[in-house]
Amino acid sequence: MNPTEEPSEYQSYYAIVRQIPAASVLTYGDVAALAGRPRSARRVGYALSALKDPSVPWWRVVASGGVLSRGDTAAGRRHAAQLRRDGVAVRGGRVVDFAQRRFVPAN
Repeated sequence: MNPTEEPSEYQSYYAIVRQIPAASVLTYGDVAALAGRPRSARRVGYALSALKDPSVPWWRVVASGGVLSRGDTAAGRRHAAQLRRDGVAVRGGRVVDFAQRRFVPAN
């Protein structure tokens, strides 16, 4: 594999993340499970860290319970700002009303 290419596994995660509508979120674990890899939440995080495609709304993916994984860092503040622009309220490093914001894809 060329070092600039992304694994097809990553592409499967990106395809799922592209389906998350504005004002909604999924967890890393949700994305992994939807991709058929339920124990690969950390790999989803790696894939999103390596992301180069601006069409993938990475900010719509959060840690379990609606937690923003970067906390009170510049990256965490950027994550929160992107979610707020999307219409998702964030307080204390968490998505407010996480259960209502969690996207449930139709099968």
